[in-house]
Amino acid sequence: MSNTTITVTEFVLHCVINADQKSATISILALIYLLSLFGNLLVIAVIVMNSQLHAPMYLYIGTLAVIDLANSSVLIPKMLSVLLLDSSVVPFGACVLQMFVVFHVEEMESLLLLFMALDRYIAVVYPLRYPSVITNKTVWTGVIALNIFGIIFKSPYIFFTTELSFCHSNILPYCFCDYATMVHVACNEDPKYLMYLSAACLTTGVLPLILILFSYSRIALAALKISSVEGKRKVFSTCLTHLLVVGLFYIPLMLSYILPGAGVKLSTESYNTMVIVGNVVPPMMNPLIYSFRNKEIKSNIQRLFTKKHDTLSEKQS
Repeated sequence: MSNTTITVTEFVLHCVINADQKSATISILALIYLLSLFGNLLVIAVIVMNSQLHAPMYLYIGTLAVIDLANSSVLIPKMLSVLLLDSSVVPFGACVLQMFVVFHVEEMESLLLLFMALDRYIAVVYPLRYPSVITNKTVWTGVIALNIFGIIFKSPYIFFTTELSFCHSNILPYCFCDYATMVHVACNEDPKYLMYLSAACLTTGVLPLILILFSYSRIALAALKISSVEGKRKVFSTCLTHLLVVGLFYIPLMLSYILPGAGVKLSTESYNTMVIVGNVVPPMMNPLIYSFRNKEIKSNIQRLFTKKHDTLSEKQS
């Protein structure tokens, strides 16, 4: 095979999905996107419109909804177009931008879930210190700092993609622009391109997960010391809710990174499926798990729709 480097100004995305599953995949993705849009926009609207919800935990939930909205909107419409057309041509710059944004929202979600775990840890283990330590100001400062850190931390990816040379193909067997797939398609053999990715996964993926699990284990131990049965039930219910969100986000993505590194050969379709599930399912489920199980948010949503129903009834009468 020729090793002549070709100048790449665009990539061709080719999402590897079995032909007999393509129609079902398109329908499911479209439904997930609509539910994600509706759920996350509703959560954002309810939190913005109600001043009593302008408190640290609700600000975290609202920020998570914004991240999930961005994640769904960056990924699903493009995946649908790739699947409907069998392949899709993407300019080099647009592909790098999508890759960067996907990395950014994944990293932001990972670190935000860590912040939310620490919030619950302080609330349960150090309840008297909570009002002074966790304030709206500290939440916004943390969110802004996360974004600045994320942009700086991921900037090397942009430089690496401009260094990659392609001598075989510009076809990415993937549903969206993905850095690791670009490196595998490229003919560069320098290990730095994947070493930085591994380091980033450990720093913003594995380490936050360890801290999250540590926080919830400490919360569980503190809950066991609560004398009130209702108090214990409330703490454990909150922990399980948060851990479900963490599991939905981390497990598919971590497996897609860890299994190939451990020597387990995954088919392109299996790899695609794991990463798609890890990216598109949490934005749909998070509003249901985090928000609609929250008494305050649920009552405000009911009030919002009841008010609209009463307004319509008054107009008709």
